[in-house]
Amino acid sequence: MKTIKIFSTLFIVTLSSCHNFLEENLQGTFSSATFYKSESDALVALTGVYSDVSFVNTMNQLWVFGDVASDDAVKGGLAGDQSDIQYIDQFNYVRTNTVLSNVWKYYYDGISRANYVLYYVPAIVMDATLKARILGEAKFLRAYFYFSLVNIYGEIPLKVLPPLSSSLINVPKSPVATIYAQIESDLADASKVLNNSYSGADVGRATKGAAFGLLAKARLYNQDWSGALAAIDSLEASATYTLVPVYKNNFLDSTQNNAESMFEIQHLSMQNPSLGSFLNQYFSPAAYNGYYFNAPVQDFIDEFEVTTGGVIDPRLDYTVGRAGNKWVNGEPFDPAWSSTGYLNRKHSQSKYDAPIVGNSGLDYVYMRYADILLMKAEAMNELNQGAQAVVSVNLVRKRARESYLYDTSLPGYGTVPTNLLPDVVYTDQPTLRAAIQHERRVELGFEFHRYFDLMRWGQQVAEAALGSSGFSWAKNRYFLIPQSELDTNPAITN
Repeated sequence: MKTIKIFSTLFIVTLSSCHNFLEENLQGTFSSATFYKSESDALVALTGVYSDVSFVNTMNQLWVFGDVASDDAVKGGLAGDQSDIQYIDQFNYVRTNTVLSNVWKYYYDGISRANYVLYYVPAIVMDATLKARILGEAKFLRAYFYFSLVNIYGEIPLKVLPPLSSSLINVPKSPVATIYAQIESDLADASKVLNNSYSGADVGRATKGAAFGLLAKARLYNQDWSGALAAIDSLEASATYTLVPVYKNNFLDSTQNNAESMFEIQHLSMQNPSLGSFLNQYFSPAAYNGYYFNAPVQDFIDEFEVTTGGVIDPRLDYTVGRAGNKWVNGEPFDPAWSSTGYLNRKHSQSKYDAPIVGNSGLDYVYMRYADILLMKAEAMNELNQGAQAVVSVNLVRKRARESYLYDTSLPGYGTVPTNLLPDVVYTDQPTLRAAIQHERRVELGFEFHRYFDLMRWGQQVAEAALGSSGFSWAKNRYFLIPQSELDTNPAITN
């Protein structure tokens, strides 16, 4: 139990790329008695934790829960391909479903790696400021893993020590509130020691703003509206975040890690071993050797506002490939590429930039400032501060419509179309609540948040959105813990 295998190979330093996270190549089995002795050991171990947030392999299927299980998408792909995704989509899965076990194992592996760092690094003689930052990053990442797991599975084992004995491996489930308490504690600790920003080889590390942002999100999910706003205030005091002028620049390799990005999971294409994102493989059309999964549905398309002159919210075509528009390679989009007639663009990279489809350089932007603004609006509205809440909503809408002033590829570039995405003016709580929920759906579409939003908004909203897929709040509020965990952990019986 006292050995740790480190096989992280992550984020190469290059002179020409904005993806500058340090690559560490270390292979073999190392005893905790001989590892964790130096500053270099601590950094290598931390890099191993970061590797478990990435999408460099097929294990990280967060998108299945965030998108496919929601009302935005269906599995897509060939009818019989990876049927376990289809079972999740239809809420008729069993505990042996591979998606359930993949995410469980991947994220708990990340937690275990973080726990090793937090257990052993304090004893290393090294620069005290760097040590504190490493521990803060490990706590942030542990909170990230637990936040995803608790929102997928509900009551789960809480492990805050490495697996040094059977009693630390076979841990019973803890209440959801206990998991959230640990998340908040880790993020509060992290926020005290993380840097406001990073540059060069450290771009992509968790920042103070990221810690406050995830803390705000955790509090929002628990309807602690005042606590969420306090965390956002601290976030905005920690660094200057802003909406980039063109919405799509959050999802292009050349313009990521920008002023809107708050926590961005780094990838780098064309490396050996692979450091690229596998999401491109999942979502690209078969014509480019993709699996064309996570296919947008018509209901999602219809959510986008259209002017009386027929001009649609530009975020739609930044998010979705559809007939009459160009695909990411510049060729006309063919609706026959998808079972729904649509494909997800945000994680699809041009074949000219990523010639190996499963090795994309696109990052996954987990948190960006637009999300924070909409969380701020939601919290204010729930506190009956509608007049202040609309300010944040309208900043997001303003950026979307003013893409016409900055994106030369848009038809009619240079002029905002008449009546496109007008400011929200109503401030009564129920109407504004619906407007904020709409805005989250179109602004954050296919960023793996939608299903979790539906769940936190409660039974009425969730069943209205998902009832046709077989969803029942009483039965499906949380996904079942995978059978593989029940088989190996006698402390859990259901």
